[in-house]
Amino acid sequence: MLAQRKTGFLNRFYVIEIVKGLAITMRNMLFAKRATIQFPEERRDYSEKFRGQHYIKSVNGVENCTACMLCPTVCPAECIHIVAGEREDKEKYPIKFEIDSLRCCFCGMCEEACPKDAIKLSNIYEMSQQNRTVYEKEFLLEQRGNK
Repeated sequence: MLAQRKTGFLNRFYVIEIVKGLAITMRNMLFAKRATIQFPEERRDYSEKFRGQHYIKSVNGVENCTACMLCPTVCPAECIHIVAGEREDKEKYPIKFEIDSLRCCFCGMCEEACPKDAIKLSNIYEMSQQNRTVYEKEFLLEQRGNK
């Protein structure tokens, strides 16, 4: 024969468990640290490894890029387009350098493939646009971020 438990009102309707759950909820609502940030006034800090908006490093106003075509070759999203030209001293440079930000997956492979460390990914994460954005060479030459 099975033993019969005496079940009271509190056990039968789970009143004790409900009160315990409400106590945990109230403790978290009233005394826990808030997870929400007020975005325009407060900025979230990301790690140094964060990959955001692209830029091209330049020295004395001249880009480091030699148009070697490694970054468009290694890019899995095929979002980088370069048209190469040649300077008077027989050095190659990009006449046209475009990055389609909508196609880019921000993997960082272009940054790693570049032998001259010309293309970098900054820590800027505010890149929302109303329409399709293709970053051109003039935009990419502006130094951004702190990497």
